[in-house]
Amino acid sequence: MEVILKKDMSNLGYENDIVKVKNGYARNYLLPKGLAVVATESAKKVQQETLRQKAHKEEKLIKDAEDLAKALEEKKVKIGAKAGSTGKIFGSVNAMQIADAIKEQLGYEVDRKKISIDGDAVKNVGEYTAKLKLHKEVTVEINFEVYAE
Repeated sequence: MEVILKKDMSNLGYENDIVKVKNGYARNYLLPKGLAVVATESAKKVQQETLRQKAHKEEKLIKDAEDLAKALEEKKVKIGAKAGSTGKIFGSVNAMQIADAIKEQLGYEVDRKKISIDGDAVKNVGEYTAKLKLHKEVTVEINFEVYAE
């Protein structure tokens, strides 16, 4: 069944994308929760018109995301964490701590949901890389260092 997504879905697609899903997934999950509508001919025409109207706004969003990516490129943030003598930290460093560090140290507001850390959770002192998905077409890698407080 073809559906038009009404919201961004991490493993499926972005808003206003037409995707093909299994009938049960569409009927039992996507449609009742309002995450998608059935891709009929009239719905496709409405979607085309909506996309045309959003094209200009989208260009500005992409430009802003690219400017932010250039500003964050090759920058490094430092995150302090309590650690034992072996360098293993108590707890782990997550996306929220990275977003807070970017805001405090670099002065840019980044949504924590758009940050993904390479590999598993950060549980040791050292240098790591995180990916920031600023827009569906713009991603940037930022380096961060975890040090013992």
